[in-house]
Amino acid sequence: MDTIHLDVALAVAWLRAAAASVTAETDQLTRLDAAIGDGDHGVNLARGFTAVAATLDGAGPTAVGDVFVRAGATLISKVGGASGPLYGTAFRAIGKALPPGAASADLADLAAALHAGLDAVRKLGGAEPGDKTIVDAFRPALDAFEEAVAGGAALPEAAASAARAAGEGARATVPLTARKGRASYLGERSAGHQDPGATSTWLIFQALADVTAP
Repeated sequence: MDTIHLDVALAVAWLRAAAASVTAETDQLTRLDAAIGDGDHGVNLARGFTAVAATLDGAGPTAVGDVFVRAGATLISKVGGASGPLYGTAFRAIGKALPPGAASADLADLAAALHAGLDAVRKLGGAEPGDKTIVDAFRPALDAFEEAVAGGAALPEAAASAARAAGEGARATVPLTARKGRASYLGERSAGHQDPGATSTWLIFQALADVTAP
């Protein structure tokens, strides 16, 4: 495996691993969402990522950016609720930020693309760190990835750092009071529960760590 680039095969492997992880954790994501939301996050996201895997199997993209653009478009069209537009917009932004037509992206390009993905999520949902959303896992994951890359880390180390930070960020949502999304309707009653979106964001970053692990 090339440890300083993300190529098409690895991007597809990442999204397939994310699909497998989200599917395996559907019940847990559903329980988390049932406590503070509509209870459909796990089922919706599993359906969407299963469709992403099928789309990529049939599409055969040759540019690494196209992998994420197609994944994003699929999530937007297949997933209901808030998670489809948020994750779909994030992946589309990641894909569009990667070098056009390139078969692979270096780690600096990937970091910049992840930054574009986070910016797209924040713009669409209006969420900031501390609002008990996807951003609470995505922001620390990106920070950890960028710090690792700046320090000369290869992709496996940078991905592992991002996954650890995303997991810590997801767990840190437990005491927070939700200020965005369905959970915000509960006010103080949303505290004491881990945010499902932050949890699924951790699963996605963990999938990258898993497929790049030595």
